[in-house]
Amino acid sequence: MPRPTLLAVSHGTSDAEGARTIAELVDRVAEALPDVTVTAAFVDVQQPDAKDLALEIEGPVVIVPLLLSSGFHVHHDLHGIAGKRSDAVVADPMGPDPLLADVLAQRLPPASDGPVILAVAGSRDPRSLTDAEGMASLLKDRIGRDVELAYLAARQPDLPTALTNHPDAVVSIYLLARGYFFDLAERQSADRTITLPLLDGGPVPQALIDLVVARYVDAEARLGD
Repeated sequence: MPRPTLLAVSHGTSDAEGARTIAELVDRVAEALPDVTVTAAFVDVQQPDAKDLALEIEGPVVIVPLLLSSGFHVHHDLHGIAGKRSDAVVADPMGPDPLLADVLAQRLPPASDGPVILAVAGSRDPRSLTDAEGMASLLKDRIGRDVELAYLAARQPDLPTALTNHPDAVVSIYLLARGYFFDLAERQSADRTITLPLLDGGPVPQALIDLVVARYVDAEARLGD
């Protein structure tokens, strides 16, 4: 029996480089799962729309959020899509996860040893707050340094406040790809050291491929139950 389709759903971006790196991640996941049909879709900005495409897929489907935390898109959009089918399940979002902490740690400047500001997109959904705090804790455990949260939208402290409070900190960008929030973080950080999004700066990190595959396999087992 064929394995369920993996519907990889990201937010979508008008940034060409951000869109390219997300597409590359989906391609690498497809290579890692040669016996699975892997299809990309989006909840905003880009096409195809996840809601429309999910209804067209024949057979069971595992919806894997290419999103770093829980929030409106996961719990409203994606679970709403799955609720319209009896053979669909939504995997957990990518974060928080120790594999993401590894990638974040590898992107920090090697000579830095002070505090780190973890800059996250931000959401009013309380579940996203728990996820952001969990990711900050995982990164702190990974690098053995203080990690302070800053939000690029919706919550406080915002990034300018965090930079004022921690003038010697490096800004670790907790975003999957380039787009609106990375542009905002660059503007707000001015001449401060800032890392690239998780998918920028070279080949797709193997840790991200492994993480998406693991989310699919875990959800596939639930679909079977």
